[in-house]
Amino acid sequence: MTMSDSSQWVRKKVIRVERRAQRETLDAVAREEPLEIRVDTAPISVTMRTPGCDEELGLGFLVSEGILRKRSEVLKVEASRRNRDGNVLEIFLAPEVKIDLAALTRHVFASSSCGLCGKATIASVRQQFAPLRDETRVELSAIARLSEKMRSAQTTFARTGGLHAAGLFDSAGKLLCLREDVGRHNAVDKILGWALQRDLIPLRGQILLVSGRASFEIMQKALAGGISIVAAVSAPSSLAIEFARRSGQTLIGFLREQRLNIYSGSRRVRK
Repeated sequence: MTMSDSSQWVRKKVIRVERRAQRETLDAVAREEPLEIRVDTAPISVTMRTPGCDEELGLGFLVSEGILRKRSEVLKVEASRRNRDGNVLEIFLAPEVKIDLAALTRHVFASSSCGLCGKATIASVRQQFAPLRDETRVELSAIARLSEKMRSAQTTFARTGGLHAAGLFDSAGKLLCLREDVGRHNAVDKILGWALQRDLIPLRGQILLVSGRASFEIMQKALAGGISIVAAVSAPSSLAIEFARRSGQTLIGFLREQRLNIYSGSRRVRK
């Protein structure tokens, strides 16, 4: 469900100041390193991420790009043997998987906060995923407790205060999988990769909760995974709301301390 945090943080020297007194100590800091993703040996993306669950990250990235839907479409995933730092991931696809590498390749560096960097236009990121018809209904009381459950499972955040999280819950509010990363979009991709490895996509009847805000890209990734209910601890963007309404998704924002706002798809929330 959750992952070990041993690879996600390091200790760094820091000067701590308290009431004008200074002392040198060690502070736990979230790790951030580049990951190059290659498909059939062709480099397609470089993203800044927190190491850990890199296979899930790479596979989830391809799910969100509309390339993968089933585990059988993947032949092999491994860290590149030519890169000693472990920051290059090799994904080999089954022969029947057709992929336009020229269209997929992101030619620029992607930061940990941007899952769309390198996309030439908004039109190019509007993937052609069909609107969702999933009519799962969830008790309002179950949704209200999700942020508390996710926060209690964020072990690396508790240690460093420096990571975002994405949590996947069932319709009863049970936590199925939680991933932490410096990038919100990376945490969601890791969830999608986890699901692909278990042949769970589309994730009908599941709930995705993200720390921070809900953006257009988060809603798109959720749609790619077949997730009809998306909640965020903070605010949604206007484009996220518009996307959710067009895609038949339920979008919830400001989910904290037993409070929430429903911006789209309120029919799925049962009082």
